[in-house]
Amino acid sequence: METLSISSSAFQEAGVIPLKYTCDGEEINPAIKIENIPQGTSTLALIVEDPDAPNGTFDHWLVWNIAPTDCIKENTVPGIVGKNGAGKTNYYGPCPPSGYHRYFFNVFALDSSLELEAGADKKALQEAMGDHIIAKGSLMGRFQRVRMKA
Repeated sequence: METLSISSSAFQEAGVIPLKYTCDGEEINPAIKIENIPQGTSTLALIVEDPDAPNGTFDHWLVWNIAPTDCIKENTVPGIVGKNGAGKTNYYGPCPPSGYHRYFFNVFALDSSLELEAGADKKALQEAMGDHIIAKGSLMGRFQRVRMKA
């Protein structure tokens, strides 16, 4: 399997995600740059998740059938959106209850579009992607909420 190179102008790999992209800011998605998309890519899929959530991995954003592009622009809905961990179909910005959490922006290059209804969950998305993944890559950012003392 080939590797996509994933980066963002908003933060570096393992860097701190700016407040703007979190629940304490504008809660919009950061721009995601995608390089090394292989020939034969029909669509892209994106899964943003927090493996450090108290009750197991929390899904922040699921998007599929994204037209192959080298950039998912800030504050956009680039494809069909699935259900996040809060049961909504939108980007859910980092919002950890305590401490630093890691947020993985996982991008998948697929050899076909997916026949999947809007609002599907991550399990359904992963099953639909199945043998269609020809490349993948990830960008990890960190975030910790700042609590104001009373």
